[in-house]
Amino acid sequence: MKSISGKQLCKIVEQKGWVLRRITGSHHIYENPEQEQILSIPVHRNKDLKVGTLKTLMKIAQLSEDDLL
Repeated sequence: MKSISGKQLCKIVEQKGWVLRRITGSHHIYENPEQEQILSIPVHRNKDLKVGTLKTLMKIAQLSEDDLL
């Protein structure tokens, strides 16, 4: 699996309909208006997310590996 930064993941989830509600420290909190779900993406400079963190966020946001390209 290709690892991406939190900043890149934020752009992808915004394209998928997630809305940025607030920024708390280095975490961007997104909400999906269609579902009652919240997604917290850590944005630490331009560092890549750890694979386990990325997989969990992708599962919550219902993203596939193809969406990351």
